[in-house]
Amino acid sequence: MEYTTIQIEDAARVRRIVLNRPERRNAMTPQMQLELIAALEDAEQQDMRVVVLSGAGEAFCSGLDLTVLQSMHDKSPAEHRNDAERIARLFRTLYELPLPTIAAVHGPAIAGGTGLAMVCDFTLATPAARFGFTEARIGFVPALVSAFLALQIGDKRSRDLLLSARLFTAGEAFTLGLVTQVVALDALQSRVDELVQSLLANSPQSLGATKRLLAAQNKSWLDTAITLAMDANAYARDTEDFREGIAAFLQKRKPHWAE
Repeated sequence: MEYTTIQIEDAARVRRIVLNRPERRNAMTPQMQLELIAALEDAEQQDMRVVVLSGAGEAFCSGLDLTVLQSMHDKSPAEHRNDAERIARLFRTLYELPLPTIAAVHGPAIAGGTGLAMVCDFTLATPAARFGFTEARIGFVPALVSAFLALQIGDKRSRDLLLSARLFTAGEAFTLGLVTQVVALDALQSRVDELVQSLLANSPQSLGATKRLLAAQNKSWLDTAITLAMDANAYARDTEDFREGIAAFLQKRKPHWAE
């Protein structure tokens, strides 16, 4: 596959994937989602040992691209369902990949960007990194990421982040268990490299078996949670609140929610 929205570097059986739309703060498009899925699946096929995910420019990933949000009103229910299935496949591919994955987060990781960062096995973030599930601000539902979030930090704390739609710091993300370590910006790359080397020193068969075991233990729960999430995702795109939220976002005004 030809990659146009991400960059791939393979060396010493380590695949480094860089989200490469810095002019759009690495906002996700359907093309980027498909390329990420392909790059992750290919990493396993190419017998890589570790995958590192990072972002070019100032941000890690700012969530869905504005052009994607603008086009949602014109889509059919089937197209909305396809969108939901593609996003679910991306998160699940990342979660179930039988290779250790590391997210190096140097800047904002918002909405789907927070999802990408937290689904990785290890999430290293700088003090400048910011996170948040901001979907409720535009009348959307953070459906697909909610399954993985609840699995990681539990129901009560998930409700706080998803319902408040607030931004939170790398320090709070560490306290919650969504970030593995907070690292100074000038030390981020060296810390990632140290972690990579420690993983390469471990048995690849053991690491693969461990990841498959963890995925299998949670499979039944995720199957149900993701099916419900895809339904909620597709439904939310056809609501009055979502239409108003997108309009307000594009017009840079406060939304007026239906009573």
